[in-house]
Amino acid sequence: MNAPMQTPAKLHASGQSEHSSSRALASLLLAAGVATLVVVADHLMESWAERHVIAAWLALWAIAVAAIVVLRGATRALARQTMLGLDAWSARVAQRRADRRLWTMAQDDPRMMSDLRCALDRDEDGPAKDLLALSQRRAQRIVRNRLYHI
Repeated sequence: MNAPMQTPAKLHASGQSEHSSSRALASLLLAAGVATLVVVADHLMESWAERHVIAAWLALWAIAVAAIVVLRGATRALARQTMLGLDAWSARVAQRRADRRLWTMAQDDPRMMSDLRCALDRDEDGPAKDLLALSQRRAQRIVRNRLYHI
């Protein structure tokens, strides 16, 4: 009750939010797997269970415990991979959104647009050697990105 409350930014910075969300997903996957195996086992031993109620109850519990032991590692790995994939997807969406906002702002501000053009004209190998290479790069980028309105 007296524990200090952490803000989402602090949780994200410390890595606890990723860990807890991955853990929650792993728990849900484990519960779904165990429930599925117990239901299938119950369905398979339904006729036998009518005569041996206690033995059927113990068998179902044994299956549930075995399923937890067997599926625990697999569900954790699956949850971790799913969360990493979702985090990467979210980062790509946020980057595209930020790029779109920057592009919208640059269309209204000529100084920002010239800075963006200079940045886009730079190549990984360095600046263009001559005017022809620069104009060819710019034309290729315009065609590639369909920026005909510039």
